[in-house]
Amino acid sequence: MTAPQLPAGACDCHVHVVAPQADYPMLADRHYTPGPASADALRAHMQRLGLAHAVIVQPSIYGSDNRLLVDSLLAFDGAARGVAVADDDVADTELTRLHDAGVRGVRVNLESTGASDAAAVSRALSASAGRLAGQGWHIQVYASLDAIASAAPALARLPVPVVLDHFAMIPAQVALDDPRVLQVLDLVGSGAAYVKLSASYRISADPHDGGEAQRITALARAFIDRNPERALWASDWPHTNREPGKLPTEISAYRDVPAVRLLHEIGSWLPDAALQRQVLAANPAALYGF
Repeated sequence: MTAPQLPAGACDCHVHVVAPQADYPMLADRHYTPGPASADALRAHMQRLGLAHAVIVQPSIYGSDNRLLVDSLLAFDGAARGVAVADDDVADTELTRLHDAGVRGVRVNLESTGASDAAAVSRALSASAGRLAGQGWHIQVYASLDAIASAAPALARLPVPVVLDHFAMIPAQVALDDPRVLQVLDLVGSGAAYVKLSASYRISADPHDGGEAQRITALARAFIDRNPERALWASDWPHTNREPGKLPTEISAYRDVPAVRLLHEIGSWLPDAALQRQVLAANPAALYGF
């Protein structure tokens, strides 16, 4: 398959920036330690793929200390938007400051905590939703398939858009007619949630094996068939990883994901130019305000 040329205004909807700890300290109780991945390195990634925009997502290693996120957004001078992590008691003035810097959403990471109980998930999301609605923001959810499926009715009732990370964490081996998958597909189909077609390595141990790649492509197209206006694409650059045997405080190398592999995935998941314009440019422009 020939790698596609991305449309004008194409956006990578999930990237991270990581700085040396001497400049921006990480949480002491973090789950992993990545090496630096600078704003300049992100620009180079965007140039390799032909991207105009990016959405910088606050990684768990910084908790709710969004200083690096804000500094990175300012360095992109309007070409990037941000998704922050915010405590429930964050001041309105801080939300305004984040908005002015380019933040358009808050990330709720339930994958790290392992939360899957519907009531617990609903509480975690409802606590933020009311205040975010006034900002015109969304909630980005990183959670297991079980957590998302169990909380689907509550997610549909939230007064803000919901964005589901990384294929809603549906494992590639799970059948498309699994009741949990159908709940997530219905959530996206109704327009209540967006889904990021991203980070195939987070839903498969070998996403480029022939059979696995076919299953991931089928999942991507199932979401698009339900609602092409609620699909986003992202690379998950710089491809964070916790290497086996490493302590959380030891640096884990990033995954090696060449640009050409990302482009081939786009061509497989979004097989025509109209879909690529919709998912890569139009949908991010509408959600993030580019």
